[in-house]
Order: sequence, then structure tokens, then C-alpha cells
Amino acid sequence: MEIEWVRRHCLSLPHSTETVQWGNDLVFKIAGKMYAVAALEPGAHWLSFKCSPESFAELTERAGIVPAPYLARAQWVALTESADLPRAEVKALLRSAYETVLSKLPKKTRDVLRA
Repeated sequence: MEIEWVRRHCLSLPHSTETVQWGNDLVFKIAGKMYAVAALEPGAHWLSFKCSPESFAELTERAGIVPAPYLARAQWVALTESADLPRAEVKALLRSAYETVLSKLPKKTRDVLRA
């Protein structure tokens, strides 16, 4: 499974944290807000993340990328096992997810994180 490089990449982002939630999901957050979820056990999806409304429409047209269960209404997508994306592209999508969530944080929270 490819969780370890995803984990290293997400934790390299400033102020990013991880926690295990819902029994078997590794959740990455910034200031308590989720931006990515990696499945620790095999299933229909191995990685889900936040994206912009524009990216959501574009990504869900690609093979192996589907609206994320329970989170699609908030513009989250999920990668299936068959999603054949280069590692560099997944890293860029995760950074974009992180930055999207960071930009939506209250200004006061963003200021604290910058300090």
C-alpha cells in the first residue's frame, strides 16, 4: 500500500497533523480541518481529498477518480485502486487540498499559524 509516502508528504506541509478516525482511516488536518483521508485497510478507495469546485468537476471525469462518499457535496474526490496517477500529481493534488482548506480558515487562525 502507498500510505507511507502519502503520510510523509502530508506531514511535511506546515502545521499538518494526522489522526486515526472511524477505526481505519488516517486523517490529515490543518487547524483541526480535514484536507485528506487515507484508508489504512484495503477497500473501494485508498485516498480522498478536498478540491476546488472546478477541480472536482475535472477530476471526476477521469478514470479511477470518483466523488468521495459522504464528502462529495463538499467537493471531495476519492481515488480508487485503479486510479493510475503519477506520484507527483497526487502530491500536487494533496498540496492543493491543504491550501484550499488553509485558505478557508478564519483570518485569525491563519495569522496564528503564520506566527
